[in-house]
Amino acid sequence: MAKEHQSLKGQLLLDSGNLHGSWFSRTVVLICQHDAEGAFGLVLNRDSGKKVGDALVADLPERLKELSLFVGGPVQPTAMSFLHTDAFLPDANVLPNLSLGHALDELIELGESFSPTRQIRLFAGYAGWSPGQLDDELRRKAWLTWPASIPLVFTTPPKDLWRHILLQKGPSYHLLANSPEDPSLN
Repeated sequence: MAKEHQSLKGQLLLDSGNLHGSWFSRTVVLICQHDAEGAFGLVLNRDSGKKVGDALVADLPERLKELSLFVGGPVQPTAMSFLHTDAFLPDANVLPNLSLGHALDELIELGESFSPTRQIRLFAGYAGWSPGQLDDELRRKAWLTWPASIPLVFTTPPKDLWRHILLQKGPSYHLLANSPEDPSLN
């Protein structure tokens, strides 16, 4: 009997400490889609150091141009994705009140409309897994999981996110959370 697929949509993947030296070392990935066809996620804690207006050639509202651009993953680095939240987002497709989008028109519309509770984060590239690949990486203990939340996506400083979540996972993760990036410094 085949095991039923368990979706990780709405979960965070954290480098378990076994990805040292890889592109995903110390990353936190929000899984936006996960089904039998594969998985799609966005790295939440890798700021590109650029503003959206410096990287995206489009007639964007000023408030969008000033946002930090994040590196969503190593796949298709010129592909744009964005996460947006609002106090009430009935058609949210990742978590309650959190949606993923890819269309420039939708992004411009969000940037031009006013909502005091709306937050937007833009990404270049994404993390992608072929069918069964993510499940295999989880079996090999490459990743830890943690439930995603709006505050973790938008409020926790990205540079602190990996460590912050590990500390929340409990005492058995404190050593990993406090380890130096370069183990030779230990």
